[in-house]
Parts: sequence; C-alpha cells; structure tokens
Amino acid sequence: KAVTIAKSKKFRDHHGKVLLEGPRLIKDALEAGAVLQTLFFSTMGHLKELPEAELKRANLVKVKFEDIKSWSELITPQGLLGIFSKPNHAKMTYPAAQLTSSLPLLLICDNIRDPGNLGTILRSAAGAGCEKVLLTKGCVDPWEPKVLRAGMGAHFRLPIVANLDWESLPSNLPAGVQVCVADNKEPGAPAKAVSMPRAAAGTGFASGKSKLEATPECKDEEGAAGDCIPELATQYYYENWTQPPVAVVIGGETHGVSLDALHLAASTGGKRLVIPVVPGVDSLNSAIAAGIVLFEGKRQLLQRHKQEDERQKFPGV
Repeated sequence: KAVTIAKSKKFRDHHGKVLLEGPRLIKDALEAGAVLQTLFFSTMGHLKELPEAELKRANLVKVKFEDIKSWSELITPQGLLGIFSKPNHAKMTYPAAQLTSSLPLLLICDNIRDPGNLGTILRSAAGAGCEKVLLTKGCVDPWEPKVLRAGMGAHFRLPIVANLDWESLPSNLPAGVQVCVADNKEPGAPAKAVSMPRAAAGTGFASGKSKLEATPECKDEEGAAGDCIPELATQYYYENWTQPPVAVVIGGETHGVSLDALHLAASTGGKRLVIPVVPGVDSLNSAIAAGIVLFEGKRQLLQRHKQEDERQKFPGV
C-alpha cells in the first residue's frame, strides 16, 4: 500500500515523499543527502551496495522479490525500493565533479509534459554542466517515476527547481542573465502567433520593474489592447549566443515556447536560436532540441574560457 500510494503525485505533494527504485538511484540520492525513510529490499546483498551510516537511520523492510516485482514498474526489477522525503535542492550536496564542471548555463523548461522527455532533458542538462534547471508550472512532476528513470540520476547531480510561475522565475536567475529561446523559426522569417496564452498576471517579471513595461501594447481589430509578440533577434544555434550567464528555454511538445518565455527573453536582450531542419519537417523532439542547444552552449562557453585564458597568458597578442 505504501509503494502504491507513493507513486501518486497527490501523495507526493501532500506528504512530501518520493519513491526511488534500484541501487544506483538510491545510492545517488543518499550520497546527495536525501533522507531515506523506508527501504524495501529482497536480499541482504542489496544493502552492501548502500552507505551503511544512512541505512541506520531508516526503516529496513525485507520482503519477497515477488512482492517487489509486483510493485515495480521496471521490466527487470533490482530488488530495492526506497521511500524518501522529497529532496530540497537547497539542502542537497551535489557531486564535486559536477560542481567543478558547472558552467554559467541554465535551462528553463516551458510546459514539458512528457515524462520521458523531461527525464532525458534533465540528463542532458547534467551532462552539459548546467548550473540549474527551472521548471515552470505546467511541466510534468520531476519526481514522477518515469521522469526519474529517464533522468538516470540527474536529479541528484544539479539543482532542479519545479513548479515556478513566470513572475517568480526571474528571482531564480543570476543577475545580468540573457535568456534565449530554442525555436524553429528560420532567421528572416516573419513572426508567427504563439498558441500558448500568457498568464493573466500582467507583464512584470521582476518586482514589477521589468523592461517589459516599456513594451507597446498591440491592438486587435476591435482596437482592444492585447499582448505583443516581442521581436527577438533570430540566429542559428551554432552562431555565438553565449554571453554568460545565459539561460535557454525549451518549449513543450505541443505548443512550443510560450508568450511568457518570449517576453522574458525580450526583457533580457535574448535571442531565438534556430536548429535548421529539412523543409517539411515541422520540429524536433524537445529532448533532442535541448541536447543540441545545451551542448553547443557548453562548447561556446568552454571556447570563450579558453580564449580568455590565452589573452591573460599572452596579453600582447
């Protein structure tokens, strides 16, 4: 009953608990400082793979492997299920190798609703060395079992801040950040309407003092004021865009980037980043697009860092 309930988002939100499965994910969580409450295991050998000190603080329940197999969502269950307190990114201890490889590169997920896509995106963000991932309201719960499986431990390698509205999102961004949006609009093509409606909460993004306040209102045919689609500079993703710190917005599978994301990008002097595809191909999968743009961002930032080091060594060149 505990395992079944822990799979429910309603339970996760109400009780602040998450379900993790398999020795690798549970070990990653324990090493990052996540609090284990109850561990279900089928053999004593499974416990030897986990930090002993952390196990002493938890309830250990030995059950038959057949039971774990019936509870598990994996094709080949590994005999370990753990119920944890929902991790708080501000209290986590991330791997030293991840921290030393971190770049001034952030990711904003805008209405990513497919669990497999979000997990894959988080895994790519960790691999690229992103500093942080921000999830807007409308994204799938990052602690959903399918997201955890696809993430392959990314949840415990970098901060993931979920359920943010667009008004509070800028407070989670570093000062001077430039926000860019991944898009399939070719450079020079006319702007097209965005199907995602803006939140009804007005235009201010940061304490009511956003540059958006200077954005003129659009008029519809009736003369009523409406939302403008802001004009953003558009370029290919492989051209230079990484003025650090920089954040990239990846839009959802159905509607793409929202109008809120475009306004945030405009308020920071951001750009549209286009991944060119063969004519007739509508768009790329959001997880694939995220991987392409993030690793290009990583390449550009590392190249910039290398050039700055060379200028310091040889200032006369």
